[in-house]
Amino acid sequence: MLAKDIGIDLGTANVLIYIKDKGIVLNEPSIVVIDTETKRVIAVGSEANEMLGRTPGKVKAIRPMKDGVIADFELTEIMLNLFIRKIKAKNLFARPRILICCPTNITPVEKNAIKEAAERTGARKVYIEEEPKVAAVGAGMDISKPTANMVLDIGGGTTDIAILSLNGIVSSASVRIAGNAMDQDIIKYIREKYKLLIGEKTAEDIKVNFVNVYKPNKKAKLEVRGRNLVTGLPHSIEITQEETKEALKDCVKGIIKATKNVLEQTPPELSADIVEKGVILTGGGSLLNGLVEVFEEELKIPVLVAETPLTCVVEGTGILLDNVKLLEDNQ
Repeated sequence: MLAKDIGIDLGTANVLIYIKDKGIVLNEPSIVVIDTETKRVIAVGSEANEMLGRTPGKVKAIRPMKDGVIADFELTEIMLNLFIRKIKAKNLFARPRILICCPTNITPVEKNAIKEAAERTGARKVYIEEEPKVAAVGAGMDISKPTANMVLDIGGGTTDIAILSLNGIVSSASVRIAGNAMDQDIIKYIREKYKLLIGEKTAEDIKVNFVNVYKPNKKAKLEVRGRNLVTGLPHSIEITQEETKEALKDCVKGIIKATKNVLEQTPPELSADIVEKGVILTGGGSLLNGLVEVFEEELKIPVLVAETPLTCVVEGTGILLDNVKLLEDNQ
């Protein structure tokens, strides 16, 4: 029995797995819950996510990926193993080929750590590809031609910006400003202004369902519950959409600055293509309300969100696994 090729988007926030001829078979948060005394893994993925911020003292919810790279090697390996076992990709007779994505500009040591973690799950061969390139392929761009394609992949831990031509990256940048940093900025803003401590899940909910970073509605208000840092008691406050725009101001500015730096390094001929074709946004962060309008205003080029921004990278692994020769050439 032949093993099916596997594509993995090993993200800071979520792990997505694609199996050849089956499509996306797993999309779960990259969280592991362990008992700190016995070191026993209690839960991974969606089950672990339910426990985030709700665990007793000796039980800890950990994100083994940080800023797109492995922060805890052992837990990443356990998490990958459990996910691969969950989708029944391993069998007694065959070992799959795995394509795994990483941010641009990570060090060779970090790249090897990702490769090793995948190899130890029982892979026959492991390929590593840069995330924006795979995202561009998944978004339906033809990167094989001598014209410029620009992609901006805003994930959980990193934002990857790349200009691609002839199957390669011409200029790129990877900044550690993305979804998680936005959540932390919302937590920090509310803590400093209202002396109210909120959890990561509450901050993410505000970001996804309430924020508008372009033209906030002056009348829009949201009740936020947390712990009052002065009294230590549960408390609720009301925040406005304008306040959330203020909270995310630095994150948005940081991504724009990095994007402008990449555009400044681009050869003039390719710059002309970008003016015409614009930039494609992928990743969960691209869904932030008002972001497209802010980018268009600042960058003066067309900005489009990919059809399936959350799954572009893993869909790209599927397309690349159909063209293994191209992967072999790039390793």
